[in-house]
Amino acid sequence: MDELEEALAMAMTTAVSNTRVILRRYMTWFPSEDEMEVTSYISDFVQGEVSTNNVVMKVMSSGHPDFKAGNLCLGDDWMARSSVQTFPLTEVTRTKSRRRSGGRSMAAATLSNKRVILKRYVTGLLSEDDMEVVTVEAPPLDVPTGSKGVVVKNLYVSCDPYMRNRMTRHELPSYIPDFVPGEVLENFGVMKVISSGHLDFKAGDLVWGMTGWEEYTVINNPESLFKINHPELPLSYYTGILGMPGLTAYAGFFEVPKPKKGEYVFISGASGAVGQVVGQLAKITGCYVVGSAGSDEKVNLLKSKFGFDDAFNYKKEQDLEAALRRCFPEGIDIYYENVGGKMLDAVLPNMRLGGRIYNLERPEGVKNLFYIVTKRLRMEGFLVFDFYDKYYQFEEEMAGYLKEGKVAYVEDVVEGLDAAPAALIKLFTGRNVGKQLVAIARE
Repeated sequence: MDELEEALAMAMTTAVSNTRVILRRYMTWFPSEDEMEVTSYISDFVQGEVSTNNVVMKVMSSGHPDFKAGNLCLGDDWMARSSVQTFPLTEVTRTKSRRRSGGRSMAAATLSNKRVILKRYVTGLLSEDDMEVVTVEAPPLDVPTGSKGVVVKNLYVSCDPYMRNRMTRHELPSYIPDFVPGEVLENFGVMKVISSGHLDFKAGDLVWGMTGWEEYTVINNPESLFKINHPELPLSYYTGILGMPGLTAYAGFFEVPKPKKGEYVFISGASGAVGQVVGQLAKITGCYVVGSAGSDEKVNLLKSKFGFDDAFNYKKEQDLEAALRRCFPEGIDIYYENVGGKMLDAVLPNMRLGGRIYNLERPEGVKNLFYIVTKRLRMEGFLVFDFYDKYYQFEEEMAGYLKEGKVAYVEDVVEGLDAAPAALIKLFTGRNVGKQLVAIARE
């Protein structure tokens, strides 16, 4: 059998020729090497025809409606072409062959689809037990005839704090629907289009937008997706600095407070996905920038990696008002609010006349609101969806900053959906450093 093993090895590497095993004559007893050029035990072969067996193949061209160029399949045509690769089982359309008069046909088996679901509504601290990783049947990879949707393979999904709010049942509707127990979680992610019924998208396109925390997702409203125009940059950046968090930082800083050169800017939660970008944009604008974070490691990152003028560990400060007076002896013009509560209470007395506070995401109890009146402050919230029309302008500008080295970015990446629940919880314990995301399939 050495010759057979050698032929198989050649078929699964980079041979340029078309290697095949043929039947030399019909057999009446046990097969021998003399019956075939390279032996294989399989019945009902035709003399002089190529022998068949189950092999992984990549379709080069097709006249069959069920297959198109680029499809991977497992079937019974034993023909090795150049650059044959091995693929994980979940990425292969598995097929079985059946004989018919006049030829063969292939019947596709179903793919599995790993996903993360919400087990129950959450009322207290989020735990891994509130979520569950399950495996279900994947959706058909071809969009139905007449559909304007797309089927995507998810490459990366983002972990963001707002997901926790969607895990609680709200009596009054919020700006975004609650998650449903038993259903897949969803958030922004990076995807590759598998099939499309929409004129704006085609198979192979790289996009980002809202998708499921799963391997494959059917998106019925692909108008909400954005095409990726800079695939030369890390695709994972489109869950962060080139995606929703980056646009949040960009629009929230330039469109809402409208900063001026020389102004004093304070950012809480500054080492996160949004804060690190806001700080660097403020420095590019010519502002004086200070950030707070929850560990000495993150404080050092703000000053050494992101170029903040100063930073402090709020967990080590017994008096937050005093810490802010130390960093801003002349007061604060712009406060990018990420934490609420005690930090906002400490900021308000340190604001300058006419200062601006924006992006209040966690409205905990605040005592010093009267300073908004006495200091003529403006506090304004916003949603990133309000600025989607500016996305491609932002993408070009931010991609330029990244390529020129004017902006740095730090990610905290975990591998696989099994690790996704724990990764989301890291956001609420302060254990993540940089943008938290999950890599499902790397391209």
